[in-house]
Amino acid sequence: MSKKTFNPADWTETNKTESKATAFSPSPLGEGSGVRSDSDIETITQRIEAASVDIAPNYADWRDLGFALADELGESGRSYYHRLSRFYQDYNSTEADKQFDACLKAHGHGVSIKTFYHLAKAAGVNVGIPKVKETKPTITLEDKAETEETSENETSTQLCSLPSEIFDQLPDLLRRITVKGTSPEDKDILLLGSLVSMSSCLPNVYGVYAEREVFANLFLFVTAQASAGKGRLTLCRKLVEPIHKALREQNRAEFESYQRELTEYSAAKGDKVNMEKPQEPTLKMLVIPANNSATGLFQILNDNKGKGLIFETEGDTLAQTFKSEHGNYSDGFRKAFHHETITYNRRKDREFVEIDMPRLSALLSGTPKQVSALIPNAENGLFSRFIFYFMNIRYEWKDVFAGESGQTLDHYFDHLGAQFHELHKCLESQDKPMRFCLTISQQKQFNSYFEQTQIQYIDLCGEDYIGTVRRLGLITFRIAMILTTLRIMDNGKMLCQREQRSNSFESMPSAANILRSKFRSPLVCSDTDFNIAMEIVKVLVQHAAHVFQQLPTDSAAKVQPNQKQQFLNMLPVEFDRQTYLSVADKLKIPAKTAEKQIARFAKTGLINHYAQNQYRKCS
Repeated sequence: MSKKTFNPADWTETNKTESKATAFSPSPLGEGSGVRSDSDIETITQRIEAASVDIAPNYADWRDLGFALADELGESGRSYYHRLSRFYQDYNSTEADKQFDACLKAHGHGVSIKTFYHLAKAAGVNVGIPKVKETKPTITLEDKAETEETSENETSTQLCSLPSEIFDQLPDLLRRITVKGTSPEDKDILLLGSLVSMSSCLPNVYGVYAEREVFANLFLFVTAQASAGKGRLTLCRKLVEPIHKALREQNRAEFESYQRELTEYSAAKGDKVNMEKPQEPTLKMLVIPANNSATGLFQILNDNKGKGLIFETEGDTLAQTFKSEHGNYSDGFRKAFHHETITYNRRKDREFVEIDMPRLSALLSGTPKQVSALIPNAENGLFSRFIFYFMNIRYEWKDVFAGESGQTLDHYFDHLGAQFHELHKCLESQDKPMRFCLTISQQKQFNSYFEQTQIQYIDLCGEDYIGTVRRLGLITFRIAMILTTLRIMDNGKMLCQREQRSNSFESMPSAANILRSKFRSPLVCSDTDFNIAMEIVKVLVQHAAHVFQQLPTDSAAKVQPNQKQQFLNMLPVEFDRQTYLSVADKLKIPAKTAEKQIARFAKTGLINHYAQNQYRKCS
């Protein structure tokens, strides 16, 4: 590492001025001066690692970071020092060790752990730690043994929701959508459902991924037990309903004109050689019914220039369609995800049809059994193309009269849909397509995260899960594309000098006002939207793994990866050898096998072996 080695004389001379700047009194969250816990340090460190950012780019900051960690954690801070220093381009582990040894001997000189939070915040890392109110049910000693036995199954289905801090950072339209969520899971499905619905309606926006032209289209399957609340997804359809209705109105007008012309043609007397028979207009729509034949679906796609949205709140509708004699268009789904050409033959007209660059989006919901009905096994390529979100069911009664304000959710979302329609018209009016792209720094962070995630999930879920991780990369890119495009609406509002930015309905600026914002190609992703997309995918990869392991498989090798996932899930955040052997014993894993698995977890970055016989889960 080219950062110069610690010099006590340098520190003595600058101690008085620098300590005032770094040892500031307010905490990063404005919560007084209380000492933050080790788990907070771990959480912030994980965020820094996810962002792959060097929070101490110069020697003075690097030195103070060592002081802060040494003062708070002592020798245990060494592993954090290495984890945080490695993003420096000339990082050297030997030099980092020497520097940390010097910091331990110097005893900090007034630099506290607050400096660590200060450096992280200055580097653009969110240092907020949300407070979670815990409600602990009363439990008797007789119930304790039963609770411990059943906790494995209960925790295996309680998956994490999206980070709460991302919702205030969303584009304004999405923020006003998700503010209507009544629980973390409710907010999550409103966000994901909105992203997928709107992904079908972003014309003239594209990106280049793996040297191929790609568009924003996404597939989503929300799975949950009955009455878990997935029916709220129907609100997301209202966001694109104005676009669908406009196409249907256009189609009706064209068909009425066609019928008049056809009547005139039929009534014409004499020679019709010089008359051209009217052509029946194509069938225009956005939302395509899933209950369709393969040829019927492809024909509608072709009539709509390859664009469409399949929106079904009952996943078995599509599953039953796939099982019918003429309804299995699963191959078309798989091709559409990558915009691959779909071909079919219309026997009525003896016509061979090719749909170039299909841009199909799909939103489905259903029970876990409906997932397996649609996707028969884990090796099916359709699985890896979907975003999966598993809803935790909450055993609590919701106040069905809360929020009465004279305005229904249907009316609220109708207004939001009208505003999104304005953006759609604006994008359609563009003379040239706009290219979306990530910055060089974002590309590096993107590649680093997915490289590590692929290694981890090969170990946890086996090679069949590689396709899911890789396609989640493309999904993340598309989510960032949607977020960036929706920022055009915020930009237009700023041009119109709108001061009120509450949940009340504001008139969307006209397409002309948005165009004056000079939002031209390329559409460069902001760090805010990139970080939101990355935080979303870190949760989605866990949900997909959970659903993946519930699917039937043709491979006997599937049993062991599922046991690995259970083993990792049951480990506490911090543990030692005795603890992990106790967990392994509950799962009937031999001690030697457990030791080897812990070593593999450490090698792939799933856990951190930060001290002798001391381990910490990294996620």
